[in-house]
Amino acid sequence: MTGTDRLFITISWMIAVCCIIFLMLPIVITVVTSFTSSAVYTLPPPEWSLRWYRSLALRAGLWDAVKLSLNLAVISTLISLVLGTLAAIAVTRGSFRGRAAIATFTVSPLMMPGLVVGVALLQFFREIGLRDAYWSLLLGHIVITLPFVMRTLLASMAAFDFSLVDAARTLGLSYPKAILQVLVPNLAPAYLTGGLFAFLASMDNYPISIFLTDARNKTLPIKMLQYLEEQPDPALAAMSSGLILLAVIVLLIGSRTVGLNRMING
Repeated sequence: MTGTDRLFITISWMIAVCCIIFLMLPIVITVVTSFTSSAVYTLPPPEWSLRWYRSLALRAGLWDAVKLSLNLAVISTLISLVLGTLAAIAVTRGSFRGRAAIATFTVSPLMMPGLVVGVALLQFFREIGLRDAYWSLLLGHIVITLPFVMRTLLASMAAFDFSLVDAARTLGLSYPKAILQVLVPNLAPAYLTGGLFAFLASMDNYPISIFLTDARNKTLPIKMLQYLEEQPDPALAAMSSGLILLAVIVLLIGSRTVGLNRMING
């Protein structure tokens, strides 16, 4: 290895480290400021304290927002797993024209700005007369969670041997039972990966939810925005740290059960 090669390797490592620091610094600052005893954002904290975590129990409407976000995340993820399975089977096994277009269409919400999708959903729901905020939010969250499930299942089904499903049918199982007893267990890592990412996407969604909420139905990110406007104190950092912890837990579960490389590559 020449001196020039070593120089370029060193520069590459320095750039990589700088990028990691740049990306991780906001997260570190958020977590650190959540443990401050000060009533304002102060670095370094004058004293370490759990004051702002304890204050979350007294926040008006916070736990209702958490319950709503969990409810939407769980239900939309489960529905997306079912719809994603059916759509992925149709695209993988079907012989009709336009399969590639359908596959692209189902993951298109990932390619579009969230605000654009939110405005489009709001206008669509108004046109069809859907005024209920909960059902609007649920349908909107299905739109944003389905692409995560669909993308993962398409990649896994492309390598799955569907002759196993056909063999199960020859042994007396109906097609739905063959899917449940043969395909789903074999693609369990894909279901877990897609489900975890879909759950996180729903819990943390802001640009779509902001157009579909009302005074009684506010998800956690929208409630945090309200707190930011009304009372911007370090309690928001504590809430954000909770969401960061949730993402870390999901990654740990995925790492233990599937492996990070498989999660990333689908």
